[in-house]
Amino acid sequence: MKTLFLSLLITMSAASFLFATTMDNHGNENSDELFVVLTSGDAETQMMAMVLATQSFNQDVTVRILLCSEAGDLALKDSESPSFKPADRSPKQLLQNLLNNGVTVEVCGIYLPNRDHLSADDLIEGIGAAAPPEVAAYMKQPNVRYFSF
Repeated sequence: MKTLFLSLLITMSAASFLFATTMDNHGNENSDELFVVLTSGDAETQMMAMVLATQSFNQDVTVRILLCSEAGDLALKDSESPSFKPADRSPKQLLQNLLNNGVTVEVCGIYLPNRDHLSADDLIEGIGAAAPPEVAAYMKQPNVRYFSF
């Protein structure tokens, strides 16, 4: 009887763990994740990346954004980006909206150390620097789709 109880307890614990790991950032059961890596300094390319990230988020896909190279400037408090039609919104506005909705947004781990005039204090609140080992572990997950712009 103890063996049956222990087996049932282990099975239920494993099932609980699996269920917990398939919840998206909206609280829905889902395993789809989108990892958007944006390096382009071109505002139109940045806008398309943010539009697709937003549309994916709106369709219950967990989104994570990594900003590298010139695209890292979107993460700066004092940066600006142009608005695009038809929404009359900018890539930075869409990025801020995603951030406000719980999307993880980071700059590359080498972004800040290679800009003498910048520090973490210059980043929009809620944006941090990515840790390469953690990003690599995230990328190798089978349920993570990877888009680079």
